[in-house]
Amino acid sequence: MSLVLHHYWRSSSSWRVRWALAYKGLSYESRAVDLLKGAQSDPSYVAQSPMGLVPCLVIDGRPLTESVAILEWLEDTHPEPGLYPRDAWARARTRQLVELVNSGTQPLQNLAVNRHVSSDLAAQAAWARHWITRGLEAIERELGVVASEGLGGAFAVGNALTAADLYLVPQLYNARRFAVDLAPYPRIVAAEGAALATDSCRASHPDAFQPAG
Repeated sequence: MSLVLHHYWRSSSSWRVRWALAYKGLSYESRAVDLLKGAQSDPSYVAQSPMGLVPCLVIDGRPLTESVAILEWLEDTHPEPGLYPRDAWARARTRQLVELVNSGTQPLQNLAVNRHVSSDLAAQAAWARHWITRGLEAIERELGVVASEGLGGAFAVGNALTAADLYLVPQLYNARRFAVDLAPYPRIVAAEGAALATDSCRASHPDAFQPAG
């Protein structure tokens, strides 16, 4: 099987997929898409990624976009080690946490949205902080619910890495970029600490893919 990943080093959506590939021990060809230079708008790239977004995982010549779809395909085709708990309720909670980031937080503060809101960098940062804070407040409350249901642990859900961690940790990376105070979110920060200590996190971290210079 041939896997080619089109991604941007600092993109949280890209990090999720790099992390899943590392966690499942899958090798792939890495192709950088420079978002700051507009490479995502090149017609040859849009032909593979309909909205010109990263990541795009090309599987035996077939492009697949959207990180949720990619992670679920990886889970279906390479179920071990798993990123979704086997217990149905824990699995649902994992998916809920994924969507709190994927649908409710990250899209509102990504590069295209920030640029549309304002050309002023300070205004962009203020906009991003507002939506990141709103999302983290909801996630912190939900992690409390997860714990109250007996599903808590070292990670976001339980004592093993799940897809929820792969969404939460990159969002915290963005939060720090925009100078969001994380002190009000102890459950989130604790789960992040456990996830950051994993080998697959280190292998997929933006620092490992940052262009030279």
